[in-house]
Amino acid sequence: MSVAKVIEINASSKSSVEDAVKSGLKKTAETVKNIQGAWVNEVKAVTTADGDVTEWRVNMRVTFVVD
Repeated sequence: MSVAKVIEINASSKSSVEDAVKSGLKKTAETVKNIQGAWVNEVKAVTTADGDVTEWRVNMRVTFVVD
């Protein structure tokens, strides 16, 4: 029988949402083993006063199998 755990993380990128997700998962994988997937449940765009996007931020839940 497998047991899974879910943790919530935040990550950001100046280039894209996809890059924010990838960098967040890569950083998480440095200390968490057996990552199975991630659910992105929130996306935020940080903007200038003119409306230009300066940074993308994601909040996601990462699922991994416990040994």
